Amino acid sequence: MKEATPNQQSNDLKTMGLKVTVPRLKILDLFQKLSESREAGKRHLSAEEVYKLLLNENSDIGLATVYRVLTQFENAGILVRHHFDEGRATYELQEGRHHDHIVCVSCGKVEEFVDPEIEKAQRQVATRLGYEMTDHSLVLYGICTECREKNHKGDEVEEL
Repeated sequence: MKEATPNQQSNDLKTMGLKVTVPRLKILDLFQKLSESREAGKRHLSAEEVYKLLLNENSDIGLATVYRVLTQFENAGILVRHHFDEGRATYELQEGRHHDHIVCVSCGKVEEFVDPEIEKAQRQVATRLGYEMTDHSLVLYGICTECREKNHKGDEVEEL
């Protein structure tokens, strides 16, 4: 996917009925760059993570502005908000393609996946229960390989 130019980003915001501002452009650019990266786990950010990334870029956008822009983007359909853990919302760019998530309960890493068998099973369950499925969301929780390996190495150290 080709990186969006500032002109394209401005047009995107105008199309969504949002005024073009520096904070909106910077936050949209951040999510678009993350969406294009190969690291799917880095595509889901909390407001605080967005704020820290902007600080690292020497941006003077405040945390309250970040929260406000994220809410506006969600309402405009630019971002999707998820609540993978209690009390913390994360956001990802709305790309129009369905996917499910698996979340590490130890480090918080979020990975996306699509499994045709799971999709088929969900439609079958809805039909069996008499529902016409209009949408769905599936989130699996577990401990990722890296955290399991880290915990296993910690166990070995304790045994010595």
